Amino acid sequence: QVQLVESGGGAAQAGGSLRLSCAASGRTFSSTAMGWFRQAPGKEREFVAAISWSGGDRFYADSVKGRFTISTDNGKNTVWLQMNSLKPEDTAVYYCAVKVLMALPITTRRGYDYWGQGTQVTVSS
Repeated sequence: QVQLVESGGGAAQAGGSLRLSCAASGRTFSSTAMGWFRQAPGKEREFVAAISWSGGDRFYADSVKGRFTISTDNGKNTVWLQMNSLKPEDTAVYYCAVKVLMALPITTRRGYDYWGQGTQVTVSS
């Protein structure tokens, strides 16, 4: 089992920045990647960013590319999501997730096995 705890959410104005943190504990050695997803009211949970432990490749949704950056402590224990140039459409609950199996693409929600409780991000115009 892997436990995940997100923090750092809150309110920001358009153009501002926030930094989310995700602390993982438990059987983190079994993970192959960690990612961030978000879910806005009435919408499906969508991929935001991910980092693969194999090679350290980073992946981003087109909607956040160039504005968000995912980083890690290289120990499979903590990932951060630096969010700059925030837009009102970035408003959502943000979830951290751990991927164990490699069968599905890293951008696919169903490919992740463990999820945090989520942290709210609200961006006002």
